Amino acid sequence: MLHATEVLGAEAYDSNDHFVGRVKELFIEPADQPNRISRVLLGRGQYRPLVARYDQVSDVTPGRLKLTTDESALELYHPNEAWLGLRKDLLDQQIIDTAGRKVVRVNDIELSDHRTNGNVEMRVAQVDVGLPGAVRRLLQGIVPPEVIRRIQKKLPQRTIRWEFVNLIEPDPLRRVKLRMSSQKLASMHPADLADIMEELSPAERQSIITSLDEETAAEALAELDKRLQTQVVEKLDPEKAADIIEEMRPDEAADLLANLTPEARGDIIEEMPGRDAQEVRDLLRFEHDTAGGMMNTEVVTVSDDATRGEVVDYIRFHEIPLDQLDNVILINRDAVLTGTVRLPKLLLADPEQKMLELISDSHVSILPDATDREVFELFDKYNLRSLTVVDSENHPIGAITVDDVVSHMHALL
Repeated sequence: MLHATEVLGAEAYDSNDHFVGRVKELFIEPADQPNRISRVLLGRGQYRPLVARYDQVSDVTPGRLKLTTDESALELYHPNEAWLGLRKDLLDQQIIDTAGRKVVRVNDIELSDHRTNGNVEMRVAQVDVGLPGAVRRLLQGIVPPEVIRRIQKKLPQRTIRWEFVNLIEPDPLRRVKLRMSSQKLASMHPADLADIMEELSPAERQSIITSLDEETAAEALAELDKRLQTQVVEKLDPEKAADIIEEMRPDEAADLLANLTPEARGDIIEEMPGRDAQEVRDLLRFEHDTAGGMMNTEVVTVSDDATRGEVVDYIRFHEIPLDQLDNVILINRDAVLTGTVRLPKLLLADPEQKMLELISDSHVSILPDATDREVFELFDKYNLRSLTVVDSENHPIGAITVDDVVSHMHALL
């Protein structure tokens, strides 16, 4: 096993043992072989650098590289944006450790050597994100390689296999997306992904958010710090921002938009579908620290004379996410609130049982202009999981969940 820092800077000799130059860079061609070192860049001082192909390398040891040909068979170097440079694009760069759910820095790169048809292929095996790689970098050129290896064996290893590496690509002009795996990022919990994004630079955050599908991006944005939410959204194209915000709960979308400049807010709302835009506009009328500002308008409202079976069919047909459903709100023929039914009670009831018979005993409601303190007191007094918000005529217009209360209280700390 070799390390990139043991090869970079190594002396290169041709098949006649003539000195050719020093290794300045190791390139991967991701579109060809995702882990093979396909080109070796050789610096020659004031002369133009040369490039050796992977099939022109006969042997590699720490500090020395031997070629299968003489210098005349090597190509002159021409920059190629499709090549991934280990020194330029990997060493000291931040990567996402999806298993550890955090951002780490690449200290070194482990290379395996494979003998093929008389030459040696170097392949990237792992990235070193631990203390051994940092020590190796520190001592490189000062202490002999064999001494460094003895020292590093005593240190705790911390590596990530190359196939699990997710590079952060902040430059949208690059044609190669390196190895950003949006599928792996999308599989992470939104809160973990938000924690990772908060550790990154603004450009890297933008790269992450634009690589995700709209639903995952919306979930991650909802978990971000309010200040960072604003930074991310204001740098997005209004159409892209609208696509993401449409996937958020209306109350979360309204909170986010309220923190934007009037110009940015208007541009994004203009790109949203009519119904979504109107929901957000309605919520923006309420102050953030009121019941109306805390409520979510995506609620299940049904007739109180409906049967349990009819309501379950309604929920299935509209594909309402159960993680957003605590209570079913009941109304009479005049659309006036008559009560709520908790989800567990609904699921355990007989299919023919009327919803009116399942109403919760501790049903309470609140007006949209009530203060957040009044909301907290009701949740505490009645041990609520959800609180219905009604207008002046007692028509349900939304609901506040315990998650909304916790998020609001957290923001006040």
